[in-house]
Amino acid sequence: MKLKKVMAVSLAAAMALSMTACGGGSSQPAETPAPTEAAAKEETKAEEAADAATEAAESVAEAVEGKDPAEIKVGISIYQFADNFMTLYRTELENYLVNELGLKKENISIMDGKNDQGEQMNQIRNFITQGCDVLIVNLVQASSEPTVTEECAAANIPVVYINREPETEREQAWVDEGIKATYVGADARQSGTFQGEEIAELENKGDADGDGVVRYIMVQGDPENVDAQYRTEKSIEALTAAGVEVEELVKMRGDWDQTKGQEITANALSQHGAKIDVVFCNNDAMALGALQAIEAAGRKVNEDIYLVGVDALVEAVENVMNNKMTGTVFNDYFGQAHTAADVALDFVNGKDVENVYMVDYVKVTTENAEEILELIK
Repeated sequence: MKLKKVMAVSLAAAMALSMTACGGGSSQPAETPAPTEAAAKEETKAEEAADAATEAAESVAEAVEGKDPAEIKVGISIYQFADNFMTLYRTELENYLVNELGLKKENISIMDGKNDQGEQMNQIRNFITQGCDVLIVNLVQASSEPTVTEECAAANIPVVYINREPETEREQAWVDEGIKATYVGADARQSGTFQGEEIAELENKGDADGDGVVRYIMVQGDPENVDAQYRTEKSIEALTAAGVEVEELVKMRGDWDQTKGQEITANALSQHGAKIDVVFCNNDAMALGALQAIEAAGRKVNEDIYLVGVDALVEAVENVMNNKMTGTVFNDYFGQAHTAADVALDFVNGKDVENVYMVDYVKVTTENAEEILELIK
């Protein structure tokens, strides 16, 4: 709208100047007549129009360019630095903010929530007190979102939630109430579906012992986390949708932790032995732990047992290439980190921001593992 105004004012200025420069049309060659009162008024109008055009142009330029990135202060709270995937994510997030978007490193504060919601709330309140322009938050608990959003909104500070998705109803409430909040992530349902498809697409559909039933153990993350819920549910749905008969032997909470993944799988193998056809893990860290237990038990992945994870950690992708994991799913932290940073600056600069941005997952199998490895290394 402003740009149209600039064009209109500029056109008016040009027309006014044209009228004063070309007016009269007299063929008398003698003296230049003194400016009439009307001509003087026209000249004044032209000057005013030109000034208005310049002012409007500067206003448009400022709106387009927005706040100087070097002056923007960003507060970032990650639920837990010890998480392998979120380490990759936050590293890429900071790199993109500084090296691509022009923010100063000293104006970016990244804090470890230590998997403690109280600790994270203190960090968020400190960010608000420090006058951050925008917050990027990886919630310890998705249920804490209303409190975080309310306190940020009261301080007129936009917030970009990442990786751990709030309730759908809450995301709609941001729109309905005009709250400056958004979520950037990937649809965990897709990641679970891809895990199940990786097993269903095997020649024997995951039935390692050939008895007609795929028996599995499920190593979950935090069962209160929507990602863990969807990955657990959708992986098995994909198998049954492919006509596979399944039986769950074990489902236990591993909290995204490699050591717990190892312990759960070791206990399951000790209890159920050769009955286990597939080990599903909600993330790669737990899958790496599961692999340790599988090898310690003398089993061989892709021969008498199958193993899948999510995230595409470097070690996991190398295991897929080396036939030590059946597959994983690339949780595109590049795309998510870049989108989160972009929309954070859009908020700061007063641009329109959607309430949800989703980045696709990618299946990682022996066919494309090398390509994925080149991207993430």
